[in-house]
Parts: sequence; C-alpha cells; structure tokens
Amino acid sequence: MRYLPLTPNDRQDMLATIGASSIDELFVDVPEDARLDGPIRDLPMHAGEMAVEAHMKKLAKNNSAAGDMPFFLGAGAYRHHVPASVDHIIQRGEFLTAYTPYQPEIAQGTLQTLFEFQTQVARLFGVDVANASMYDGSTACWEAIVMARRITKRGKAVLSSGLHPHYVSVAKTMARFTKDQLVSEAPTLDAATDGVDLLDQIDDDTSCVVVQYPDILGRISDMSALAEKVHSHKALLIAVVTEPVALGAIKAPGQMDADIVVGEGQSLGVGLQFGGPYVGLFGCKQKYVRQMPGRLCGETVDAEGKRGFVLTLSTREQHIRREKATSNICTNSGLCALAFTAHMTLLGEKGLRDLAMLNHKKAVVAADRLTQIKGVSLLNDSFFNEFTLVLDKDTRPIVRKLADQKILAGVSLGRLYPDESGLAHGLVVAVTETTSDEDVETLATALEGELA
Repeated sequence: MRYLPLTPNDRQDMLATIGASSIDELFVDVPEDARLDGPIRDLPMHAGEMAVEAHMKKLAKNNSAAGDMPFFLGAGAYRHHVPASVDHIIQRGEFLTAYTPYQPEIAQGTLQTLFEFQTQVARLFGVDVANASMYDGSTACWEAIVMARRITKRGKAVLSSGLHPHYVSVAKTMARFTKDQLVSEAPTLDAATDGVDLLDQIDDDTSCVVVQYPDILGRISDMSALAEKVHSHKALLIAVVTEPVALGAIKAPGQMDADIVVGEGQSLGVGLQFGGPYVGLFGCKQKYVRQMPGRLCGETVDAEGKRGFVLTLSTREQHIRREKATSNICTNSGLCALAFTAHMTLLGEKGLRDLAMLNHKKAVVAADRLTQIKGVSLLNDSFFNEFTLVLDKDTRPIVRKLADQKILAGVSLGRLYPDESGLAHGLVVAVTETTSDEDVETLATALEGELA
C-alpha cells in the first residue's frame, strides 16, 4: 500500500476553484498565535510504512490491558468476560457494515436485532418500552432530564449526590444551553443514601429527580417511597444504572415505579475498550413513549401477512422534525447494541442471574478480606459487586503506588471529586467474575504494606 499525496498542481487547481491564492488563506479565521509556525516539534515529516508500524507497536507496549494485572476498577466501567462468539457475531459483514436502517425492506436483520435489544432492555429495566440504544450512559441521562422537562414543562432537576460525577458534569454542560436548573451535591462518606435529603428538595417546580442505582459508592436503596413523593408533585423519577449485571440480582427500577430508566450497557458484550465506544440504554413507561428520544424499532406484518420490522414513531427525529425534534441524538450505537444483545441471548435469564450472584459472592469475599486490614473499613450497608472502602490515609497516592506495582486497586474518590477533601480517604472497589482469589490476596497484601 502506497500513500500518494496531492501534487502541487492538484493543490493549485483546488485553490483556484474556491478562489484562494494559497493554503494559508484557508486559515485566516484562526488567530495567528494559535497557528503552527512550522513543523510539529519531534514529529518526523514522513516515514516508511514498516517504520511507522514498528513505532506504533512500541508505543502500544506502554499500555496496560485490564487482564494483565489484578483489576478492581469500576465506577461506571466494568471488566466482565465477553464470550468469543459475541465478537464473531458483530464482525459478520452484514452487521459490521450496516448503516442506519431507514429502508426496512433491506435491513430486516438489523431491525430485528434492535427490536430484540429493546425487548431485553425493557425487561431488564422493568419498563414498558426501550429505544434502540444511545451513545452512552451519560448522554442518555441528560436526554432523560430534557425529556422530563418536555413532559412536565418545568426546568428544575434534582440530582442525587450518588449520581456519577461524570454524568453530573455532562448534564451541567448541556444545561448551560437549555437553562435547566440542576440541584446537585457531592456525596459524603456515609453508609446511608441521600433519599431523605432528596425528599426535602422536591417541590412543584421540580421536573425530575435523578437517582443512580446502585450509586457511585455502590449503595443500593429502595426507590419506592421516593417515587411516591416525586409523583405527588407531578414530577418524574429517573433511575440511572451504570452496572446492568446488577439487575440480575436486585429489583428493577421500573418495579419501584421509576418513570424513566437509563444507563450504560458496556458491562454486557461491549468490553472496556480503552473507554469506548459504549452503548446507552433508555427505557420508560408506555405513556411517555412519544417523548422518548432516539430510534424505536417496531414489529409489524407486510402485505402478505409475514412478520417484519420497521422504524416507528420516527417523527420524533430531527430528519423530520428538525428543531422540534425530541433529541439532538440522531443515531444509535448499533454495533455495541448488537454485542449487548448477543451476550444477553447467550446468558439467558438464568445465566444473567447466575452471573449476578457470582459477582456478588466474589465481592462479599473481597470486602471481608480487605476489611481485615488495619486502617480499612467498609462504608456500605449493602452492595452488589462494588463497594467503598474508607482508609486512614489519602487514597490517591496509594492507588498510584499500587498501579506502579501492577495492581489497579480501584477508583479513588479523591480523583472523582478533587475539590471535596472529605472524600479523599474513599476508595471504590469493583469485583466481577473475572476477579480471582489470588487477585484479592495480591491487593490485600499490597494494601497492608502501604498502610503499615
């Protein structure tokens, strides 16, 4: 493969066509002090293909994959085993290259998998209907807040202190443009969730209350009482799920009367993938379906009575409604949604429940072992596969030192909340089916050394 750049004559012809005398004229709107004044420092002008490949491989060796060392990171992105058959399925040409299924007559396979994905998410969340996926969990969370504003005609959203700070950050960024009022605080190192505080903040100006389940500290709460109070003020309850495997063991948010349930589907089928792409999950009660953002696949029959699939309720999308669309999102994470569906199908309901119980069992064992260490206590009264440890030292330098020892010990709350000194001693630890007893013992031994 040879790379053939444009010739000088090619460039001159293109410039002449658009009425520019030089390439520099194309950048006149960029401030002069922001432009390069020459070649990028330390970057060679060109190199052969083999030399570039060798250089990139050398750089890649600086990366550490999740499976190379004891791995206890979580906080919204989880390491689970993904069966090899999932990767095989999503790499089939008819799925890997499929684009948005606007033409149902030639996209039946894609539409059917999305329809099945919707069915799985709806059952998992305990809601009536789900869409054909979104970009990721954080943007799905924001879209739910905007949806609540459309339904209630109010602009105040109360965010639980247990909501992932990255989700809060995305919401605050977007609210700058919509002028929504967001009420949020950082959590405290307390075993109790902020359910009581949330009840006090709900009023007749509230459009929605957003609660993560399990929350950023791994705590699990019953949302039924909160849902009742929210509904008494004609507001909506939005539940956020960042670890969908948990719903194989704990009650679905829809069963506690949540109006909208959103989340991140990365745990099932998608893998960590150095941070993306991921897949957003979005479901709601049937009565709100026409306000739901994103695409929706429906089942129908053709003129001959044969089962078929179509995009339905498409009028909510901007290719038709434009500025009146229900969402700024015009596509879905289709390939990641397919991976989610393939993994869920392979597991089945029993398999998901078994996987969830295995996660919980391993997490309990790990929590018991780690809290035997002097200077370590467990924050949580309840948890699924993720819990918060409170150390007698700042966790950030400890996590850094353990990483240098090839142990990824967890997520420091000091990193997630750098401005909250009261959280500096918190460490969020995630344990999944991929965590071995040896991994737990390695972490425990290293942590004992750092706290001695």
